[in-house]
Amino acid sequence: MPENLLIPSVDLRIGSLEEYNRRQKEKAAAHHRKPKPRPCLTISREFGCEGYPVAERLRELMMQKTGDEWVLIDKAILEEVARHHNISEDILQTLGENNQILNEVLATFSPRWKSDHEHFKLLCRHVVALAEQGNVIISELGGAIITRHIEHSYHFRIYGSENFKSASLAHRLQVDQESAEKLMHRQQKVRDHFTRDFLSQDDCDQSLYHLLFNNDLIVAGNIAHTIADFVCGRHDGHHL
Repeated sequence: MPENLLIPSVDLRIGSLEEYNRRQKEKAAAHHRKPKPRPCLTISREFGCEGYPVAERLRELMMQKTGDEWVLIDKAILEEVARHHNISEDILQTLGENNQILNEVLATFSPRWKSDHEHFKLLCRHVVALAEQGNVIISELGGAIITRHIEHSYHFRIYGSENFKSASLAHRLQVDQESAEKLMHRQQKVRDHFTRDFLSQDDCDQSLYHLLFNNDLIVAGNIAHTIADFVCGRHDGHHL
């Protein structure tokens, strides 16, 4: 099943992350001080909803509105960074070993996770480090849970009917409806298992989010515009 067709090119996003990191270093050198907090946005979705189209369009909109570089982060890009790039070390230098936010995040991890604990602990360190720098859009990764302690974070979730999600998957993956429906149920179970057993929370909990979007009724572009307007309105523009 060509599930990777749903995910934008990792190489393109690696380039974006490298540019983002370069600009962060330039700003730090120019100002010799920690920059003002900038927003971190997280997007959660039920499997089959159009999360990546929303995230990509949202990144474009936030760059237009702020005149700044924004980066889109998900598990695939973090794992690629960890395997093949030195960006990992640069990002993690922003976190001290005794970072309180990170300690609070890691305290939520379930003791039932053993073999993968260190792996996901490293991913979470990356997520928290990037979220604290701001101008980041985090797709999945339990982002709303992991970054909930960060003051300038905003969280959004996309949901939809089973008919919508299976039809969307069938169209994007070019598979039949029955195969898409089976994939949808299987992957949703994997996601639910991760957040409930590893993060000890349920990312379906509506109280985690600033806004919820019904993908049956709202297309990806409109969702992205609504999020961008909401975030920029909360910051009155000059804080971004």
